[in-house]
Amino acid sequence: MGLETGKPLSTLHEKASYDVGDFDVPTGREEEWRFTPLRRLRGLHNGTAEANGKVIAEVEAAPEVTVETVGRDDARLGRAYAPADRVSAQAWTAFAHATVVTVPKEVVASAPTVIRLRGEDASAAAYGHTTVILEPFAEATVVLAHRGSATYADNVEFVVGDGARLSVISLQDWADDSVHVSHQHAELGRDARFVSHNVSLGGDVVRISPSVAYDGPGGDAELYGVYFADGGQHLEHRLLVDHTKPNCRSRVDYRGALQDQDAHAVWIGDVIIRAEAEGTDTYELNRNLVLTDGTRVDSVPNLEILTGEVAGAGHASASGRLDDEHLFYLQARGITFDEARRMVVRGFLGQLVERIEVPEVREKVAEAIEAELDVRAEGR
Repeated sequence: MGLETGKPLSTLHEKASYDVGDFDVPTGREEEWRFTPLRRLRGLHNGTAEANGKVIAEVEAAPEVTVETVGRDDARLGRAYAPADRVSAQAWTAFAHATVVTVPKEVVASAPTVIRLRGEDASAAAYGHTTVILEPFAEATVVLAHRGSATYADNVEFVVGDGARLSVISLQDWADDSVHVSHQHAELGRDARFVSHNVSLGGDVVRISPSVAYDGPGGDAELYGVYFADGGQHLEHRLLVDHTKPNCRSRVDYRGALQDQDAHAVWIGDVIIRAEAEGTDTYELNRNLVLTDGTRVDSVPNLEILTGEVAGAGHASASGRLDDEHLFYLQARGITFDEARRMVVRGFLGQLVERIEVPEVREKVAEAIEAELDVRAEGR
């Protein structure tokens, strides 16, 4: 499969192809790569990272759900998503086996399906592919839990059928030596609903690219994200919501906290409303809380509107320090500075953490945020 040319392309996303050769090796001067530390990707971007590593996938599925491990020739793979950059195309070319999760028509899964991806060694690269299919009017929750040490690139497809409902929680809780570059694409049928939560806490370099496309009117997508970057860590989220059908809705809300020297967070939010997508209702928001000196935040919302007939469209981005007045107010009531700081961060990130539907994951994320704050309190 080569260059995809069937759909008009936005100026923000110039090509899509399954062929690595269709993409130049990035230099860092390209718009889509200018914030990413390419030297720290260990060759995932330039073809030198051979697939000698291993990331083990273990699935704990709801009883109503079918899970299969399939080869590259399975016809269900790659139908919803064509790679949009060189790393994604490399992951498509290099994976050996894929995980396919299927929820049958009109079935409501009685429990979350948890896909655990565990890396064993960050010194060698691994590539993966996951496809989640919800047939019409099905409902399910899927958890992607990443941990261990890895140099890993993968593509994840979510195919949400007409009238279906899918909630996805992707937890990037890698060890400190890990590099992870991932594309997560959702294709929504008529009146389908998709909710995703991306939580990025661990890893050396993590670059997650969630995207949404609509295959029928009435689709509804909500994309939430929480991240906490420590010293030296690079956490990057690049979102694309491509409105191609009328009367669809999208909401994006990502929030992050940063602390210590050279912590770097990047958020890019691209929303395209094409000429045929009349009645679109969309809004995207990114907020960052800077806890110490020495950090860097890059936040770029982009809204490209090709029709005048929209129900609503907007975006906002804000990054700033802890509010001294808030801290003073709390300290004046006998609360220590450290606890006041914790309360502000909990409130800032907690609004999104509370939206996570799976209690065990919600509690784990809350505990991980507390652990991040403990590290700073101990004077690291």
